[in-house]
This record gives sequence, structure tokens and C-alpha cells, in this order.
Amino acid sequence: MHVRHLQLVSFRNWDRVDLALQPGPTVVVGRNGEGKTNLVEAVGYLATMGSHRVSGDAPLVRHGAAQAVVRAALRREDRELLVEVEINPGRANRVRVNRAPLQRPRELLGLVKSVLFAPEDLVLVRGDPAERRRFLDDLLVSRTPRLAGVRSDYDRVLKQRNALLKTARLARGKAIETLDVWDGHLTDLGGQLLAARLRLVADLSPHVARAYAQVAGADAARAALGYASTVPAAGDGTPLPEGAALPDPAALTAALAARIAERRADEVDRGMTLVGPHRDDLVISLGAVPAKGYASHGESWSLALALRLGCFALLRADGDEPVLVLDDVFATLDTDRRTALAAVARGAEQTLITAAVLEDVPAELRRTVVQVAGGQAVPLGPAAAEDGPVDGAVLEERAR
Repeated sequence: MHVRHLQLVSFRNWDRVDLALQPGPTVVVGRNGEGKTNLVEAVGYLATMGSHRVSGDAPLVRHGAAQAVVRAALRREDRELLVEVEINPGRANRVRVNRAPLQRPRELLGLVKSVLFAPEDLVLVRGDPAERRRFLDDLLVSRTPRLAGVRSDYDRVLKQRNALLKTARLARGKAIETLDVWDGHLTDLGGQLLAARLRLVADLSPHVARAYAQVAGADAARAALGYASTVPAAGDGTPLPEGAALPDPAALTAALAARIAERRADEVDRGMTLVGPHRDDLVISLGAVPAKGYASHGESWSLALALRLGCFALLRADGDEPVLVLDDVFATLDTDRRTALAAVARGAEQTLITAAVLEDVPAELRRTVVQVAGGQAVPLGPAAAEDGPVDGAVLEERAR
């Protein structure tokens, strides 16, 4: 899959931009603050319905505008898709695919696939567990879009249950019975989410190990992934052996229910849910030790890169060809890591690269360059897709 044309209206600092793209690597170059990252952020938004830089939609809308629009023509094998997302902070976003409105924006998830590597990814190794949970769940939804509903429903039930726990000390009779009902919903959805995460960690781990060896060198310690859960049956963080048998959703639901029953008194005392996938963690190991707290700065960078390259390899193994987005990362990498990343970028169907200095990007990736300055994105090399450029006005008319 690749993006043939990207159009933004009132997105971030862009009043309006129309950019024809083509397969292979494209470097978007410009000084900091000109908006080059905003272009690739828009591509990532189509894939995840979220930003890798902010948690909400409001910062994505240009100051003074009521809404932003991200519109793209995509080529997937022999068919073309026209995707439009209308971002409305404080109101429901609207999504259309080939002019047809989708009932719920999350129905877009899984249709557009991208893998983005950015300097912020260092938090995947050094940051809080919430960052790694988000990483897992975003990849989960990309592979299996129906899990977006499971995750959303789990978050809703968790919020309701926590609200009830805050008043549970004074609760009597039917209030306690109500907590039992929410327990049933939480354990059912939580068991499904736990099973999916464990399967994902098992599938992703060998790809991350290979990517880390490629980036850090064959003599480096082996990278591995494990899952640390508040439910002992779901894992204690030990790296998952390749081919290991995993518990099924029903078994995990039962284990989660038993653990919640054990912790009921503690939860009532603290007024919050202490057991479930919302408190779990992805454990990244180097050799025999966890990377967090032990990995050097260079090792942490290599691990962050290996996680993203592992995602890219996993989606490819699933039969998808995601857009690879490399946001301002070549300047932070040494020669060996640049070489390893460039090899992957050359093999992707489409790679979008941002850089403040063109010379930071390996020469073999500079065939197509887009200069960003003064609110304009100007192609300096081949800019038309293989079937010819798409005029921005035509793209907008098609979406109506």
C-alpha cells in the first residue's frame, strides 16, 4: 500500500497543502517548525485515528479553524481508496471511504497501515508502562481491527467500575450486586484483551530479536519480549519462548475473575481497579536483564528502532505492506544504525522520511525530495505517482 496523494486543510500549521507522492522513499526536508513532521503525522493519523505526539485531537486543528481535514488517495495493489477524516474537537469526527460515510470513525482502523519511528519512541524503552501498553494496543488494532471495540468497551467498563469502587465503602445491598455485574463485564473483555496481547507479544518477539541483531550487530545481547501481568496466569515478564503454548481467552477470563475476587477488599479500600490489562506491562529484555534501568542510551535507541522494525516485519508477514514513516531519526543514529535502517527503508513499498538537513539521510534514499518552507511543500524531484499526479481540487471533489 502507498499514499498517492495527500491533502490537508487546517491541519496543524498547514492552511492547505496538496502533495502528490509515489512509491519508494521520499524525503521531506525543512527547518524545524516548518511543518514537515505534521505531514507525516497526518498519514499516521489515518492509520491509528490518533497522533504520536499528542493525546487529543484539539492541537491538530489550525489555530482559528473549527475543524481539520485529512484526505488521501491510497493505492493498494490494483485498487484505489479515497479516505477522508474530518477532525472535530469536542464533537464526533467524521470519516468517509470512497465517498461513503462510516458509521463510526474506528471502522477506518486497519484499512490504512503505517509504522512510524520517531525520537519520541525512546519512551517505549525508558518510559512508563502506559506507553508500552499503548504501543501494544495500537499494533493489536492494526492487525485485528475488531479489537478496537474490545479495548473501547474495556475502558468504558473500567471507568464505570472505578466510579462505583469510589463509593463502595458506603455501599450496601444492590450497590455491591452492581459491582458484581461490572466484574463480569470487566473479566470477559479483559480476558479477550489479555489473550490478544499475549499472542501479539509471542508473534512480535522473534521479529524484534532479528531487527535488534541487525541494528546492534550479531555480537550484541539478544533482545526479547515478555508480558508482566497483574494476573499471574498471563505472565510475569519472563521472555516468551518461541512456540510456547498460550492460555486461551476463557482461561484468562477465569484467572482474571479469581484475581479480582482476591483483591476485592484492597480495591474497595483504594477506590480503584487494581487487576487487569490496564495495569500490565510489556517487558523488553536484553540478555538476562530488563532493558529499562539497565540498557545504555545507544542500546535503548537500538531497541526502540527494533520495536518499530519488528512491527513493520510482522505486518508484512501478515500479508500487508505498511507505509514506513521515519520522522527526524537519521540525525540521531550512528553510521551502523543508519545503514541498517536504510536497508529496510529501501525495501518498503513506500517510505516517508523527514529531516532538517538533507545530508543526514543516506544518499540512496534521496531520489525524491520535498522542500517544506513558508507554508509550501515543493517537490524537488519526481513528485507524481506512477499513474500521474492527482490534482488537489479533483481529490476534494471526489470526496464530496
